[in-house]
Amino acid sequence: MRAPNDAFGAFVPGPPVFATGAATGPLAGLGFAAKDLFDVAGLVTGCGNPDWAASHPPARAHAFAVQRLLDAGATLVGRTITDEISLGLLGRNQFHGTPINPRAPDRLPGGSSSGSAAAVAGGLADLALGTDSGGSVRVPSSFSGLYGMRPTHGRISVTGLMTQSPSFDTVGLFARDPALLETAYGLVLDDKAIPGTIERVMIATDAFTIADAPVREALQPALAKLRAMLPAEDITLSEEGLPRWAERQRRLQQAEFSATFRDWIDAYNPRFSFEVGRGLALAALTAEMDLGAERAFRTNVRTEITDRLAGRALICLPTTPILPPLRGIPLSAMGEAGRRITELTGIAGLTGLPQISLPLGEAGGLPVGLSLIGWPGADEVLLRMAREWAA
Repeated sequence: MRAPNDAFGAFVPGPPVFATGAATGPLAGLGFAAKDLFDVAGLVTGCGNPDWAASHPPARAHAFAVQRLLDAGATLVGRTITDEISLGLLGRNQFHGTPINPRAPDRLPGGSSSGSAAAVAGGLADLALGTDSGGSVRVPSSFSGLYGMRPTHGRISVTGLMTQSPSFDTVGLFARDPALLETAYGLVLDDKAIPGTIERVMIATDAFTIADAPVREALQPALAKLRAMLPAEDITLSEEGLPRWAERQRRLQQAEFSATFRDWIDAYNPRFSFEVGRGLALAALTAEMDLGAERAFRTNVRTEITDRLAGRALICLPTTPILPPLRGIPLSAMGEAGRRITELTGIAGLTGLPQISLPLGEAGGLPVGLSLIGWPGADEVLLRMAREWAA
């Protein structure tokens, strides 16, 4: 049984999950959904895998982000499907089903926060909690036509969240309305904002070159508006190539999620879909490598990009280089799609910088997201810009 009115298969199968919010607050009267990685008191956090659910006890308390939204008056209306143990960028789950993309029903919704995106895009919730390690808020935001942001790494507590790659994991939110998104993030972000005055925007030409032609063309009107709003300059982010950055990001993330799941796999020999099992096997090999060069590279890139932003500039790029893939995409094509996506999503992952995806493009009726990356602590600046752009 799915949650009532779950027209898009967004919620985890089983009895409905509800928690009533406070009587008053900035989110009073609104409903939110939470990815099945966030603890809900008294329930087992399933993480998209039945053997994970069977081998873990019920949560003793709500996750930090869940509690903050409840305290602000929002009501939890359900727990949403995630790619299995959050390892995916397209939104498929062989155990719970793949949510329908309300904006493109024949296409994948994007993952791993697929159910959260489907719930918001389909009007089943006003807001939804997701997570973003390698792109899992930004990708479904782009594929499903939503506002979503990966915050500065560390600015939102992950207490009560099943983390997979601690130096990459972030809590994120989806909304159809940028003003609501700004309000919700204001409730969960810490007080370490670093304000600045946006003096210019840097258009990452190498990121646009990576993108398929329909994506580039769909974003041209938004780019023209952005150039009219702010002084703009074309830049190259990576002299060695963004695919090379993505390789380093994937190795570092693989090593971390291999360490996260290794003991559980040894103890329970759990069931996995082929693509997740293959990913974990490859990650186990990566975990045995000397990743000193990758860690040094991450430090250097983080410093370089932060210096270029300097509290005064933003980077503009496509959120994803591809349109939402068809639901029937074969496994071999899934791997290639994921690899290409991380060529762009890996930038914020490597640097720990905030990135917001704005639903500003359309290609043949399919949503296309435009992204802005800011300096560390520029989360509020990005949210305000999104709201003002839409006004």
